[in-house]
Amino acid sequence: MPVNILHLHSTFDLGGKEARAVRLMNAFGDAARHTIVSAMPDNLGARARIEKGIRYEIAQSAPSLTGKPSVARYEALARYMRRFDLVLTYNWGAMDAVMARRIFAKGAPPLVHHEDGFNSDEARGLKPQRNMYRRLALGAAHALAVPSESLEWIALNTWKQPRGRVHRIANGIATGLYAKPCDPKAIPGFVPNAKEIVIGAVAGLRAVKDLSTLVRAVGGVSARTRLVIVGEGPERETIRQAAAAMGIADRLVLPGFLERPYRFVGLFDMLAVSSQSEQFPISVVEAMAAGLPIASFPVGDVPKMVAPENAPFITEHMGEVRLRDAIQALAGDADLRKRVGAANQTKARAEYDEATMIARYKALYEDALGRPGALG
Repeated sequence: MPVNILHLHSTFDLGGKEARAVRLMNAFGDAARHTIVSAMPDNLGARARIEKGIRYEIAQSAPSLTGKPSVARYEALARYMRRFDLVLTYNWGAMDAVMARRIFAKGAPPLVHHEDGFNSDEARGLKPQRNMYRRLALGAAHALAVPSESLEWIALNTWKQPRGRVHRIANGIATGLYAKPCDPKAIPGFVPNAKEIVIGAVAGLRAVKDLSTLVRAVGGVSARTRLVIVGEGPERETIRQAAAAMGIADRLVLPGFLERPYRFVGLFDMLAVSSQSEQFPISVVEAMAAGLPIASFPVGDVPKMVAPENAPFITEHMGEVRLRDAIQALAGDADLRKRVGAANQTKARAEYDEATMIARYKALYEDALGRPGALG
């Protein structure tokens, strides 16, 4: 019988955690059946990545993951979770379900919680009340999976989770796909021009990504550049206004969200990361696999993710001037970009391929189930 898995997401729009969850669903094939709950019922963009033949449903009548804490809410969530063999929860938005599992433990299936990072309300510091809530709730989890060393440290030292419960599993991708030539028409509104240095970003257009700072940094670079920001979100107009203020509106391309990044990431000359909060950004892994250098703020694990050759272009501090200088150094030297990109590609293939990631998650979930080999 297939393993009946419940996925409880804060949102099921396509981001890093959703892309990984879907990749694992696809990898498990016929061995599992999936039910997906999104705390934002209309945010379901990641379902487009689920392969044909994977058995899944988007739950329509599940108890809400959000709302005022109450015994009745927790009991309803616990009762719903008992229908499944394994519960997978993701980020703060699903933490009430973890707490429900703790309060109403009798008859509950094993639960694995995944923590991938923080929204803008905790980007500059975690909230003490939430830390306490996490510390209490996570006692119900069989395991806590995190992708980065910084999150591992928080789990162990701030949330006081025992070492045996915390599992750091680096995000992985199909690195081989990124070595293939890109489609020059893959980005709507963008035509490659050998005379331009293309600075790319792949991110949701949200405040925490601070893309206006990236616009200002690029506006200060003394080279012929084009800035391509792939993603969608509420900050689109703010980004446009920043480009107009810097006089680079005609050099900004905002194509929206695009599927299959391996089709277009290689069209960039570098990837830039201006986010105020990251953990283990998948866009950095994708760019590394495509052989690109990275210019970034020192957020999350980015300084450790990149090859040593890329270290000088991870800024020591935040700020648009620092990011501008990192971009400027790469923009002015094609040979440097090639050397740094090649080192990044070698590291991505060796450490961040999805086969390793899939094997580790499969082993973790089967351990929670107590059924080795249950997921194929």
